[in-house]
Amino acid sequence: MAMEANEIERLIKEALPDAHVTIEDLRGDGDHYACHVVSSAFTGKNRVQQHQLVYKALQGRMGTELHALALQTAAPD
Repeated sequence: MAMEANEIERLIKEALPDAHVTIEDLRGDGDHYACHVVSSAFTGKNRVQQHQLVYKALQGRMGTELHALALQTAAPD
């Protein structure tokens, strides 16, 4: 089952309201995305902690509805 890019963005922004989210469907199949997320919630956190926040926002959909997500995260400058 594929997941729409706008659904990924909605879930992330629900959990991280100030997030700036950019999503690219890598194969056009709704299963393989590249996602760049910038949020102040990442300030002071390492990459693993930042990614954990995004995966938590996706509410368990990674590996089920969403097969692959190449994730880049950053705190605002």
